[in-house]
Amino acid sequence: QVQLVESGGGLVQAGGSLRLSCAASGNIFSINAMGWYRQAPGKQRELVAEITSDDDINYADSVKGRFTISRDNGEATVLLQMNSLEPEDTAVYYCHAYELGHVEEWHYWGQGTQVTVSS
Repeated sequence: QVQLVESGGGLVQAGGSLRLSCAASGNIFSINAMGWYRQAPGKQRELVAEITSDDDINYADSVKGRFTISRDNGEATVLLQMNSLEPEDTAVYYCHAYELGHVEEWHYWGQGTQVTVSS
């Protein structure tokens, strides 16, 4: 069992910055990857960034060069530094964790945090 709690969302003007934090608790040692997804009204949920236990990192093309994902606190927390924010970044951001066992896989989701970027 893994629980994810997000924080750091808010309202900023275009060009500003926010830092999202996701704290994992429970069986965190079994997590293979953590990352962030986002969903805007009327849009599909999309991957923003992810980082694996082997430190492989993937970003959505729309955020490359602006967002940075990293681990903190002994990998119990994942951070998403968001710079040069644009109105198109407005969405609910969800922390995600993935665990792959020998015969089964598990997905965990945070409750979501709102990010609003005004023009």
